[in-house]
Amino acid sequence: MSHVAGEDGKTMTPQRALEQGLETLGIECPLEVQGRLLDYVRLLAKWNRVYNLTAVRAPQEMVTRHLLDSFAVLPHLRALQPKRVLDVGTGGGLPGIPLALLSPQTAFVLLDSNSKKTRFVQQAVVELGLGNVEVVHARAEQYHPDTPFDVVVSRAFSSLREMVERAGAYCGDRGVLLAMKGVWPAEELADLPAAFTLRESHRLVVPGLDEERHLLCLAPTGGAANNGTAASSG
Repeated sequence: MSHVAGEDGKTMTPQRALEQGLETLGIECPLEVQGRLLDYVRLLAKWNRVYNLTAVRAPQEMVTRHLLDSFAVLPHLRALQPKRVLDVGTGGGLPGIPLALLSPQTAFVLLDSNSKKTRFVQQAVVELGLGNVEVVHARAEQYHPDTPFDVVVSRAFSSLREMVERAGAYCGDRGVLLAMKGVWPAEELADLPAAFTLRESHRLVVPGLDEERHLLCLAPTGGAANNGTAASSG
């Protein structure tokens, strides 16, 4: 359950929810970028009334469940210093658009097989002036990038096995798969293909959201990114 309310118990505006969430996460975000993030939320809410892009309807809930949920992984993404990131199964542009807005030096490819969602994402990229984002309409297993990615990220895209089988090939030898999950996926980890190993995991805290969140970092088995150990911060 999410609780987007101020100290007086009243529902916060999307702007205030974003400001407080960024402060809690310790993420510096210029006011101009905050404005573009809120423009994205307004655009998502507008298109959502017709295209059903997300089950979340209220803009303030979108800030918590979409923006802040995406930003919870930002420190871990930055630690990897990727030049190219693939967001596979991006849906309405998550986590790719929020991450790209705060990572202007990183190139993002946002991939989804749903044409109405990629149409929205492409429109959002144009309206937000995101020069570091490319939108691709294709099934994950049918995408053919010219070069591998440093990071492949997925937010509720599929099981870990499906993610590895359908998108693992897009990850370079030194790259990693970042899987954003809710509760700890013990059964999925037990079914993880041998080609990838759990490198580390992090328990995420999303401001205003009283639900479990985990980030799993998977590396190619035997690859340079995998040091042979699995570390956990939660």
